[in-house]
Amino acid sequence: MKNPELTRRSLLKGTGASLLAMGAGVSGAAGTVAAQETTAATIPLPGDNNRDERMKWWKAARFGMFIHFGVYSTIGRHEWVMEDEGIPVVEYAPHATTFHPAPGSQRAWARLAKQAGMKYMVMTSKHHEGFCNFNTKLTNYCAPKQGPGRDLIGEYVEAARAEGLRVGFYYSLMDWHHPDGARCATDEDARRRFVDYTHGLIHELMSNYGKLDVLWYDVAWPLDANGWESARMNEMVFQLQPEIIVNNRNKLPGDFSTPEQHITAETGGRAWEACMTLNDSWGYQAADDNWKSSKTVVRNLISCVRDSGNYLLNVGPKPDGSVPEPSVRVLREVGEWMAVNGHSIYDCDPCQVRRSDYASFTRIGNTLYMHVHFWPGEYVAISGLMTKVKSAKLVKTGASVPFKQDEFRVRFTDLPMKAPDTPVTTIAIECESEPTQDTDFVRKNKPRMGV
Repeated sequence: MKNPELTRRSLLKGTGASLLAMGAGVSGAAGTVAAQETTAATIPLPGDNNRDERMKWWKAARFGMFIHFGVYSTIGRHEWVMEDEGIPVVEYAPHATTFHPAPGSQRAWARLAKQAGMKYMVMTSKHHEGFCNFNTKLTNYCAPKQGPGRDLIGEYVEAARAEGLRVGFYYSLMDWHHPDGARCATDEDARRRFVDYTHGLIHELMSNYGKLDVLWYDVAWPLDANGWESARMNEMVFQLQPEIIVNNRNKLPGDFSTPEQHITAETGGRAWEACMTLNDSWGYQAADDNWKSSKTVVRNLISCVRDSGNYLLNVGPKPDGSVPEPSVRVLREVGEWMAVNGHSIYDCDPCQVRRSDYASFTRIGNTLYMHVHFWPGEYVAISGLMTKVKSAKLVKTGASVPFKQDEFRVRFTDLPMKAPDTPVTTIAIECESEPTQDTDFVRKNKPRMGV
């Protein structure tokens, strides 16, 4: 799951001419950089015209569940085991016949996601191993024709909808199973076959499961946007699913960026979503016990929301479809916190306030939410808050919090020595105007003692 971020300008330096000749199926259409940059500025990409409307629900949702589930789950050594251990296709593929997830597994995932306060789910329809979790006419290497004996994606869609969650599909462009998956880079006939196969699978996914909300591409190796015919790919997707949103990993900018295993906000108002694992693995790895705590998960979520990003948190179910107990425990703890504090997460505005040694912040309008993750007891303070505070209260208990404010700081006092909430305690602070922070003002202007 690696992908460099692309701007429209840099994208079309390598692939812009393909937008002029996309229908011809030519790999590497000619054109000067200047012509390509002109194309970048003048030709809209699929989805440009109605992005704001399509993205409204997603920007309000903030929190989603990622699910990596496939043949690799039966091996229990990470989703990259086929490549990282050099397992030949003839040795790896038979594992598909031993893949027997229990009926109803997906409903348990959806219930857990809802309990955790998540608003949408994204499941692997096909990972790099090439195994399709859905019913397809294009290959026998798919769930209904192998061990599961049924359409796992169909069951997942039904489960997510039953819990009122938005539905997303992950789809890996890279394919270690398909015979043309590597030679497509140097053989035009192979490229044509593989691109047709890929577009065909995506067409089935977009056609057979009703209204969908997210298409999450991954790893475009070994082709660029021109080779994948990505503009035509996205055009097809939007024709079949007019309200869907797509990410940036088919080498087009798409609707949102996808920082992986780190939280890095986009600039200029571009949408972004940090995807992260609960341990160090996306797919089930039996020996990976490096689990994030519920406090870490909540802090990561707050960090994303503060800068108008989403947090897509992954679970890797066991071969039978059950979610590992540590994942369940952490997500239930997060859900207990979200049940009380979720209103400080969903549909938030960008928050400029961020400086604290023991707290992080979100904002809705003039209300600043101070999320104290290291509870100091007795009082907390914010330096350089550049608006007047009207009132404050503990979200967990509703109790009013006394405060004193001068031009350099605001102190919230008479707090209990023990944190009222776990793993993070939130204080809702009503301000007279949009809260902003200027600690440089404090540093420059705070009175100093003589020597």
